[in-house]
Amino acid sequence: MVPISYKGEVTIPIAIFSGMLQKALGPSLPAIMTVIIILTLVGTLAAKWMKPDFVAKSPFFTALFDVPVIWVIARVLGAIFAVLTLFKAGPEWIWSENTGGLLLNDLLPILFSVFFFAGLLLPLLLNFGLLELFGSLLAKFMRPVFKLPGRSSVDCVASWLGDGTIGVLLTSKQYEEGFYTKREAAVIGTSFSVVSITFSLVVISQVNLGHLFVPFYLTVTLAGVIAALVLPRIPPLSLKADTYYHGQEEQISEAVPEGYTPFSWGYKQALKRAEKNTSTASFFQDGAKNILDMWMGVAPIVMALGTVALVVAEYTPVFDWLGMPFIPLLELMQIPEAQEASKTLVVGFADMFLPTVLAADITSEMTRFIIACVSVTQLIYMSEVGGLLLGSKIPVSFKDLVIIFLLRTLITLPVIVGIAHILF
Repeated sequence: MVPISYKGEVTIPIAIFSGMLQKALGPSLPAIMTVIIILTLVGTLAAKWMKPDFVAKSPFFTALFDVPVIWVIARVLGAIFAVLTLFKAGPEWIWSENTGGLLLNDLLPILFSVFFFAGLLLPLLLNFGLLELFGSLLAKFMRPVFKLPGRSSVDCVASWLGDGTIGVLLTSKQYEEGFYTKREAAVIGTSFSVVSITFSLVVISQVNLGHLFVPFYLTVTLAGVIAALVLPRIPPLSLKADTYYHGQEEQISEAVPEGYTPFSWGYKQALKRAEKNTSTASFFQDGAKNILDMWMGVAPIVMALGTVALVVAEYTPVFDWLGMPFIPLLELMQIPEAQEASKTLVVGFADMFLPTVLAADITSEMTRFIIACVSVTQLIYMSEVGGLLLGSKIPVSFKDLVIIFLLRTLITLPVIVGIAHILF
């Protein structure tokens, strides 16, 4: 994840590896992704109606395939759209290069290669003490700044290094176990389940600005921190009760034991964690699970929701209408192609990739940069993090998510535009 210089551009090693894999597999990637989407649907239908032993006896396969009905429908649609697009069959508005074709031929191949290396190497970051060390070091910072316990930094780091879904699942589990209050869980789930570095790389690559990854991610980080400072202090998050799940008592003290500094205590906890991971086979097994989880969990949803949203965007004026209130604001901020950019600000609620997909035709690099940054900092997209939040025990409603999405957009947009004017 460390930025390096490669062929005259600053990038990260995982981007170089994924680019090589993409180049090697080339034209076969759309077919490979279609097969993955179909296998996901087959596994899901089998888990729902046949309940085979390999699913019933495995928590991993149960979580992967035994999903709520709404996601079953999304996987059915994803498989149908992928097959029609691959063979260019059925209505052209499904498989055209501006709808399904854009997703299957351009976006999903990037997801395939990035997720392969991200998933495989993720255990190096999560299983060897890094999170434990960060949790101890940041304890005294999180409470006064973000009104959160120090351990919430672990959720943030897990999201940052892994995926926003990891942060949501981690937060939900700790909320149920009494480590967070309702307010803390809601704040962490909606402000700290940030888009991972690898997802961010896909987003910036989608708008053909991969060479600006470092300034892009620094901009996203700054805007995200400002949103995390403001949102917990205003409704709806500030109105959540500071009580524990099912009336439990506080489960843990943040105090560092006597004789330890935050670093030495975090280091001790980190070593304890690392000592538990000595198996190479287990490392690769965890990596393989991560890859399957990313491929099968994300690709069908992106194909389904993405195609529907792109068809709506391409053939109806819905997003034009929804984006209209933003046009005067974007023009006031002197953003080129403000009318085109306005529709992308709302579509991100459906899926994080859609704003950058819609931005493909925008000629201004500055506008594409702004759209990419905003799409990442909006955070609440229903195809993944939003859906997970609603399905978890974290106390947020659909109405809360809509309000938080709009607030995040309005808070982060001026920060991002200001930096974009400096860069361009």
